[in-house]
Amino acid sequence: MNETEKSASREGPIVRLTGIRNCFGKTCVHEDLDLEIPAGRIVALVGGSGSGKTVLLRTLSLLREPNAGRVELFGRDVSDMGEEARRRLRRRIGLLFQGGALFTALTVLENVMLPIREHTRICGTWLEDLAMSKVLLAGLPADAAGKYPVELSGGMVKRAALARALALDPRLLVLDEPTSGLDPISAAAFDQLIRELSDSLGLTVLQATHDLDSIWRGSDLVAFLARKRVLAFEPAAALARRDEPELQAYFRGERSESYAKLAESSR
Repeated sequence: MNETEKSASREGPIVRLTGIRNCFGKTCVHEDLDLEIPAGRIVALVGGSGSGKTVLLRTLSLLREPNAGRVELFGRDVSDMGEEARRRLRRRIGLLFQGGALFTALTVLENVMLPIREHTRICGTWLEDLAMSKVLLAGLPADAAGKYPVELSGGMVKRAALARALALDPRLLVLDEPTSGLDPISAAAFDQLIRELSDSLGLTVLQATHDLDSIWRGSDLVAFLARKRVLAFEPAAALARRDEPELQAYFRGERSESYAKLAESSR
């Protein structure tokens, strides 16, 4: 067990969901869902379309109130928290939405400065310098800071959105389909960046994804959503050996098996 894992075991789970129910009218996408996310790990949230991956991300990020169940973040039960206390917890979560969700009228640097300006008293050159450090941390060249989202490639948009997600030094990074739409090389580079950030900054990462490369080689654990709950929570290789039909269909298909062989050969 390395030092990061030892620290994580002492700290306890960053996220603990217990008995979560999420419904839209009479249709429930989650029923009695439990999940614990250990500190310092990269977790892939996986499941078929309609399994409620984005809904679950919004629930644990305090952007959606569950219909039932308990949400604990950083060891604190949020059930009886007031709005101000919830806002303080949200600042410890960095969010990267599908498609990046950058403000198109703002430059990359201005996008990154926005949450810092809103939630801190940092201003002037200190604000710009801090925002620029996040741009560089996300792997963007310095000249990208002055560009608008429309001037960026798909991979650069994702990194700009990541820089904004890192703006307030979060402990938990939540990513919704971060490599969607990227070519294989850009997607692999993004996965490697997330690994480096997790290792160097001690970040816990939860990413909803369909990207087999991210699932097999870019994550430590996989939370598989099916039957309105977390059906299994293990490394991808362990899930591929299980007998549940949903897991067999997902992890024993021809494409997934080829990734399994690649993952095994790279060890």
